[in-house]
Amino acid sequence: MQKNKDFAGDKDAQLEPALVQEFVRFSHFNFDTVKKMVESTPELVTASWDWGGGDFETGLGAASHVGNKKIALYLLEQGARPDIFTSAMLGQLDAVKSLIDSFPYLKDCKGPHGLSLIHHAEKGGDEAKTVLEYLKIL
Repeated sequence: MQKNKDFAGDKDAQLEPALVQEFVRFSHFNFDTVKKMVESTPELVTASWDWGGGDFETGLGAASHVGNKKIALYLLEQGARPDIFTSAMLGQLDAVKSLIDSFPYLKDCKGPHGLSLIHHAEKGGDEAKTVLEYLKIL
């Protein structure tokens, strides 16, 4: 697997919106389809879909808010941009603490669909228990 892929595609060409929407939708639950789509169109790993009203979601965001670690880790390995919501779901306490220490307002920041950091940590299960405990005392 290639990490931090350098996307050297045509910078003037946009991805087909229907393709991006489909990718984000499958990123919630279908690893095999996500993998095939990324192999075919690597730029999808950083693409985001606007569900309306400023509710933007990437494939990584989709996998993160439903707790799909397999898809999230795969997308990160392929060059997806990590964020505090993914870190919360994956149980990365040091990363979450560091970001909140630097930007305290992030504790109340909402992710895709208005979902909280606590929601993401809950979806992370046992591996994210320390993050969940930390967020609950803020």
